[in-house]
Amino acid sequence: MAMDFLYLALFATALLALIYIIRSLRALHKKIGKQTERLASGIQKLTEQNRSTSINDYRQLEAFVQLNSLINFTAPLPATRGWAGSPDLLLTLAHVVKTFKPKLVVELGSGVSTIVMGKAGAKKIVSFDGSEEYAGHTRNLLKAHGVKGAEVRYSKLAPFKKSSGWYDPNSFKDLKKIDLLVIDGPPGGDDVNGRYPALEVLLPKLSPKAVVILDDAKRAGERSLAEDFAAALPKHALTILDHEKGTAVIRPK
Repeated sequence: MAMDFLYLALFATALLALIYIIRSLRALHKKIGKQTERLASGIQKLTEQNRSTSINDYRQLEAFVQLNSLINFTAPLPATRGWAGSPDLLLTLAHVVKTFKPKLVVELGSGVSTIVMGKAGAKKIVSFDGSEEYAGHTRNLLKAHGVKGAEVRYSKLAPFKKSSGWYDPNSFKDLKKIDLLVIDGPPGGDDVNGRYPALEVLLPKLSPKAVVILDDAKRAGERSLAEDFAAALPKHALTILDHEKGTAVIRPK
């Protein structure tokens, strides 16, 4: 009788141990399954990101090749992308200058874009920069590339209207009949109204057939500014180009 009880106890213990092992294996299987799903999702997301990055890199390379075919650069260009203009934006600027032949270009934010527009044939460029050092750097580049008719003005940034830092409005007093306005400054940040004073200060200075181009149109502030510019120019149409940073082009209909 005692032996039967012992065998029964051993059997019950073995059965409980088996149940425990089965439950543990099931829990482990579920855990591994969830981790595998997360891993697969992460790999898919990373693959999509890499694919998107590769496509964008190819488009930028393609735009840069076309830009070099369109313009004869006689000196090295500074790095593009990042804070500087991306090749797709630069190609658009060159095309607009060659097509519309603006007599006066006003640019907010100097740099490689100033060189490109000058080499594309812009007759007069007045470019504003909030950095005295960078303004000097652009002047040296203009000289190296033999660009004439381009002026870089340093204008200290200070709070203006709703912007936490914009150019001194007095810097624009002598300008009128702007045929091409390029807005790529002040540098972007968390201030969605950072570039908004351009609408109030420069809209009255545009010629009837002016073209307005805004970089960084994928950001909410710049997109809103582009839409308000377009609304204030009823004879113009707004086009958002799917560029690396988003480019808004407002041109006559």
